[in-house]
Amino acid sequence: MKRNIITIDEDKCNGCGVCITACHEGALALIDGKARLVSESYCDGLGACLPECPAGAIGIVEREADDFDEEAVKKHLAKDGGADGKPGHPGHGGHGHHGHHGHHADRGLRGAILEDLPCGCPGSQAKTLSRAAASPAHAPAAPAAAAEAPVSQLQQWPVQIKLVPPTAPYLRRAHLLIAADCVAYARASIHEEFIKGRITLIGCPKLDEGDYSDKLAAILSANDVKSVTVLRMEVPCCGGIVQAVKSAMQKSGTLVPWSVVTVGTDGSILD
Repeated sequence: MKRNIITIDEDKCNGCGVCITACHEGALALIDGKARLVSESYCDGLGACLPECPAGAIGIVEREADDFDEEAVKKHLAKDGGADGKPGHPGHGGHGHHGHHGHHADRGLRGAILEDLPCGCPGSQAKTLSRAAASPAHAPAAPAAAAEAPVSQLQQWPVQIKLVPPTAPYLRRAHLLIAADCVAYARASIHEEFIKGRITLIGCPKLDEGDYSDKLAAILSANDVKSVTVLRMEVPCCGGIVQAVKSAMQKSGTLVPWSVVTVGTDGSILD
């Protein structure tokens, strides 16, 4: 029959394994360092794994596929986890869940499982952080009084450009801050001046492999982004993050209001 089922782009898959623990049916496993569909009959096609993928490697397509078999899933989970039906280790027989009803109870186990996966920890799971609503500042704000405790203005997680899913809901109609990661160490007031009211994406064009233009283009194409502020250091290599934003706009055919702010190594604003 023709139905919805997941598809995995192996070129994009980085083998982190987050999708495996997101799947309640045990339909996925790490094989040769890549996420693979174990059986079509285990996949319900609802895509719980899709928003968890930090690389944007998972999609849903409609094609001829075996029917989803709930009874086969139950047997599969019981077999891989033992007689009590509890999960084992993903990629080694178990898949880190207890079915739909045990999903919330499994959060602690999920964290323990991911310690052994290639990407190290569940820190790439997209989530919105609870912050008071605010509009982006259009000019640097005055430094807070020394007696006031600093407050984080970060609106979401993750923040690394390469880990942010282009489909993350917090990107929709967002004001983006795309910042070189050194800026936060050079300028202490970055939270109130730039992060407040914006969705923050960070990276280092010198140390990270590849460039960010494809990921940023995907974000711009899918989310009706309202503005982009690029925050870079004065050092020459930081120009790569500015170039990535320009290239992303060209690739996506999306032109939004954008600006570049340069921070000196002493923390001063240079332009």
